[in-house]
Amino acid sequence: MVKFSKELEAQLIPEWKDAFVNYWQLKKHVKKIKLSRKPKQPQQVDRDFGLSIFDPIRSMVKKVAGKFRKSASSTDIMQVRRRACMDMEDGEEEEEEEAEHEVYENELVQLFSEEDEVNVFFEQLNEELNKVNWFYQSREDEFLERGDALNKQLQILLDLKQILADRRQKNSQSFRGASGGASLRSSWPSSTRTSSFSEAPTELLETPTETSETDDVIAAFERNGVSFVGAAARLKTKSNGKPKMTMRIDIPATTPTRMITAVTSMLWEDLVNNPRKDGPADFINRKKVQYAEKMIRGAFVELYKGLGLLKTYSSLNMMAFTKILKKFDKVAKRQASTSYLKEVKKSHFISSDKVVRLMDEVESIFTKHFANNERKKAMKFLKPQHNKESHMITFFVGLFTGSFVTLFSIYAILAHIAGIFNPSTDMGYMETVYPVFSVFTLLSLHLFMYGCNLFLWKGTRINHNFIFEFSSSTALKYRDAFLMCTTIMTTVVGAMILHLLLRANGFSPSQVDAIPGVLLLISFAVLVCPIDIFYRSTRFCFIRIMRNIVFSPFYKVLMVDFFMADQLTSQIPLLRHMESTACYFLAGSFKTHQFETCKSGRLYRELAYVISFLPYYWRAMQCARRWFDDCDTIHLANMGKYMSAMVAAGARITYARQPDHLWFGVVLVTSVIATMYQLYWDFVRDWGFLNPKSRNPWLRDELVLKRKSIYYISIALNVVLRVAWVETVTGFRPGAVESRLLEFFLASLEVIRRGHWNFYRLENEHLNNVGNFRAVKAVPLPFREMESD
Repeated sequence: MVKFSKELEAQLIPEWKDAFVNYWQLKKHVKKIKLSRKPKQPQQVDRDFGLSIFDPIRSMVKKVAGKFRKSASSTDIMQVRRRACMDMEDGEEEEEEEAEHEVYENELVQLFSEEDEVNVFFEQLNEELNKVNWFYQSREDEFLERGDALNKQLQILLDLKQILADRRQKNSQSFRGASGGASLRSSWPSSTRTSSFSEAPTELLETPTETSETDDVIAAFERNGVSFVGAAARLKTKSNGKPKMTMRIDIPATTPTRMITAVTSMLWEDLVNNPRKDGPADFINRKKVQYAEKMIRGAFVELYKGLGLLKTYSSLNMMAFTKILKKFDKVAKRQASTSYLKEVKKSHFISSDKVVRLMDEVESIFTKHFANNERKKAMKFLKPQHNKESHMITFFVGLFTGSFVTLFSIYAILAHIAGIFNPSTDMGYMETVYPVFSVFTLLSLHLFMYGCNLFLWKGTRINHNFIFEFSSSTALKYRDAFLMCTTIMTTVVGAMILHLLLRANGFSPSQVDAIPGVLLLISFAVLVCPIDIFYRSTRFCFIRIMRNIVFSPFYKVLMVDFFMADQLTSQIPLLRHMESTACYFLAGSFKTHQFETCKSGRLYRELAYVISFLPYYWRAMQCARRWFDDCDTIHLANMGKYMSAMVAAGARITYARQPDHLWFGVVLVTSVIATMYQLYWDFVRDWGFLNPKSRNPWLRDELVLKRKSIYYISIALNVVLRVAWVETVTGFRPGAVESRLLEFFLASLEVIRRGHWNFYRLENEHLNNVGNFRAVKAVPLPFREMESD
C-alpha cells in the first residue's frame, strides 16, 4: 500500500506546492507527540521517586487524570473557534477594499504536561488551514473574475457574428433581386443591454467594405445604445459629462501578416489626423472576428483547466487534513478528528460550490457555442485524454539499442579491415560519407540528451509541458525520444555498413556514394509526411517552430521558440555539414568525385560565415521582437550576447584561413568577451545562480535537486565546455582524419553542454512559476476596453 505522503507528493500541483498543507511538517509534530508520551525508564522513575516529596500527590493526580481520560476518551479534547479577520488589500487610496477571511483558533480542553506538543500541533494545523483557505479563496476570486470577463467577451462575439450573418443574408437577398433587403437586428439580447457593454462603442478594424453596409452596421449598434467611432477619432463626452468608452478588437500580432497589418495601422493612425466626417474609418472584418473567437475558445479551455486544478487542490487538502488527524488520534489516543474535521468541512475551500457551478457553466457554454451542442466533442477540448505509455515502446528501445551496439561493432571491424581511417587512404570517404553521417549522429545525440532532460524533468516534477505550452495528449515522452534516437542511429549505422560492403565488392563509386544522399531524402520525406504515423504531431510542431525561428522577428516569440533557437546555436557544425552535403550532391560531385568544387569556391567561403551567423542572428532577432512586445531592456542586453557570439565566430573562421598574429589577437579578445558574456547569462539569467545573498551560497534560494554539490559541479562543467574554443587558437594541427574526429568530438561536447544547460534553464523557469503560483496560461482577450482621450 502506497503511503499517503508519497501519493500526495505525486498528485499535488507542482506550481501550487507551497500552498498545500505541509503534511510532512505535521507528521513531524505527531512524531514529537508520540515521543513525549513514552513512559520513563524504570531507573529514572525510581531515582525521581526518591528525590521528590510530592510523589503521593502526583500519584493521586495521575489516578484522577487517568479516570478523566477514560471518561473523556469518547469526547472532544479541543474546541475550535472561528473569527473574522479583515485583510486590507493594496489598492487605490480613496477606495480601499476589505476582504474578510476566517481565521481558525482552538483551545485545549485538557491541559496536562504531555499536551504541550499537542498545543503546538494544533497551532500549526490552524496555520495550515488558514493558508489553504486564503489561497483557495484568492484563486476562486481570480477564476470567477475571469469567468465574468469571458462571458462579456463571448456576448460581444455573438453580437458581432450575428451582425456578419445578417449582413451576409442581406447581401444574398439583394443579389437575388429581392424587393426588401434583410435588415440588421432591431433588437439585441437583453444581456447586452443590461451589461456593462451597453455604453461601450465597439471599434472593428481592417479591410474596407461598402459604405452603405458599414453605415447599416453602425446604425444597428447605435439603435441599441452602442456608439461606434473610428480609431483616429477622438470620442466626445456623453450628455452627463462622462467620457465614452471604446471597445477594440485587439488581436496579438503573432504572425507576419498580423505584424505588418498592426504596424501599418499604427502608421496610418499617426499620419491621418482628420477622420471622415460622415462615419468611422474602420470596418468589420470577418477574419478578425474568427481570430477573436479562437482566442475566446482558448481562454475558456484554460479557465476550465484552472477550475479543475482548484477542485483537485480542495480534495487533496481535505484528504491531507483527514489523514493527519487520524494519525494524531492514533498517537494521542483521543478523538480530536471529529470536532476539527467538522470545522474543516465548514471552511470555505470545502463548503464553497462556486467552482463546481462555474465548471458546469463553462461546459454548457463551450458545448453550445464552440462544439455545435456535441458534449463529447467539447470534452475533448476541455479534458484531453492522456496517452497511456506502451510497453512496446520500451521493448523497441531495448531492441534498437542492442542492434545499434552490434552494428556499430561490426562497422568498426569492417572499417579497420578496409583501412578507412588510415592517413594514406583516399580521403573520398571522409569527404562524402563523414558529413552526412555526422549530421545524423549529432542529431541523435541531441535527441538522446533531450530524452534525458524529459526523464529528469518528470522525476523532479518540472512541468515542462506547461512551460512549452505542449498538449499533454501529444507531447513527446522520454521513452519516445529514446526510441527516435535509437531508431535513427540503428538505421544510420546499417547504411554505413552497407556502404562499406558495396564499396568492398567493387560497385561503382558514384552509385555507392549516393547512399548518404538517399538516406537524407528518406529522412526529409518522413519529416514532412502528412500521414498520421511516426509522431506526426511532434514532426509538425518541429516544422512550425523552425518556421517561426527562420522568419524571426515576424512571429511572436514563445518559450519553445527561443528554447529551440538556443539549441541551434549549439548545432552550427551540423548546419555546416548539411551545407557541404547539399553542395556535394547538388553539384554532382558524387559522380565526378571532385571534392574541391565545394571547398575552394568563393560562394562556399562566404556561406561558411552565413551558416555560422544564422543561429545567432535568429536568436538576436527573437530578442528584438520580445523587446518590441514587452518593452523590457533586458532583451536588448540578451541580444548583445548573441551579437558578440557572431563576431567571435566570424573571427575564428577568418583566423582558420589566415593564421597570423593579428587575427590571433582578434580571436582571443572577441572570444573571451563572448565567453564571459555567455557565462554570466548562463549562471545569472538563465539558471538564477550566483546570488550572494541566497541561503544556498552562490546558488538560489529554491533548489529542485537535494544535493547542492550537483549544482557546483554543473557550474564548473559549464565553464569548461564553454571554453572549448581554445583548441582553435592553440596551433594544434592534426592530420586530415584526426582533424575530422576532433571536430566531431568538440561538436558532441557542445551538444552535451546544451543538454546539461536545458535542465537548469527549465528548472529556473519552473521555480519562477512556482513563486507566482502560475499553473494556468493567461490567454489574452480580443475585446479591449479603453478610455478615450
